[in-house]
Amino acid sequence: MQVLKKPTIIETIRLNRLRWFEHVQRREENRIPKRVLYMNLEKTGLRARPRNRWQDEVREDGRIVGGEGWKEKVHNREEWKKILRATRNRRILHMPWNE
Repeated sequence: MQVLKKPTIIETIRLNRLRWFEHVQRREENRIPKRVLYMNLEKTGLRARPRNRWQDEVREDGRIVGGEGWKEKVHNREEWKKILRATRNRRILHMPWNE
């Protein structure tokens, strides 16, 4: 009997983050979500380690899933779906937070 393992919450979040990024990436340049995605807010903060931004997390997830040229693969819808499906099946996004 084969046991099916459900994705962890971390895997689910990472896959959904990549799916949303792909959706926004394929939109026209003048669409609000795409403009907000690349908006640079100048903000001075406390002297501490900077927090990870959403873009930083997406960049890391994309690199894990698609290798170096992952941003170009986003524009090919079928290839990107295939990559995400394989990622979900192989569970490669499940990584401890401290790695």
